[in-house]
Amino acid sequence: RYISTFRPSVKCEVAKNKAQWKTMGPAKVAVPSPKNFLQKHSKEPKLPIRKKEQDSKKLPALSVPRRTDHPVMGIQSKKNFINTNAVAAITGLPKKPQPIYVDRRQGDKYLLETSGLVPKYIKKKDYGVTPKYITRRNAEMKRAQKEYEAGILEHLKKRAMKQLSDEERRSLLQGLKKNWEEVYREFQGLSVEIDTIPKKLYKEKLESQMKQLEHDIEVIEKHKVIYIANE
Repeated sequence: RYISTFRPSVKCEVAKNKAQWKTMGPAKVAVPSPKNFLQKHSKEPKLPIRKKEQDSKKLPALSVPRRTDHPVMGIQSKKNFINTNAVAAITGLPKKPQPIYVDRRQGDKYLLETSGLVPKYIKKKDYGVTPKYITRRNAEMKRAQKEYEAGILEHLKKRAMKQLSDEERRSLLQGLKKNWEEVYREFQGLSVEIDTIPKKLYKEKLESQMKQLEHDIEVIEKHKVIYIANE
């Protein structure tokens, strides 16, 4: 079987440490002297001894007088404060009252400047002037609209389409409104009681024609530019 090579040294070390505990009780050690007893505050940390300040170092100047300083006595002023105050009160400008407003009958006062009742903003130089960024944005929108219309015209030219003039658009709109009035007149001429199938079908036909005419009129009124195919 395996036997460690350190076995003899381990046995020797164990016997060496057990030798002093073979007797009853611990081994005999030196007893402390009774003169070295524990004293009060002996384990507290001690601060280093403070050194006295040298006389050559001067203290900084104080902004307040020292406790040992005495006030200077016997100084008198020849200024007549009564006359001076009277002249200042007579020649001085009166203080303007601060503008205030009262919004309750109990008399609660508030500053008028911060109330929004003073029309100070309309007196500015740029009041009512369109801001530059809005002008620039409108110009960009107009330019984009022109470019879009130019592109549409080019596309319609390729597809052989033409744009209705204002006069043609106006006459077309008037004709649609006239047709709607004629259909509406016929619709009002129907009998009150629709009791047969032909009457019911005729009423539905008139209603569909009126809806279609109303839709066409709305489309033409909404769009100012209308393109149609060349015949």
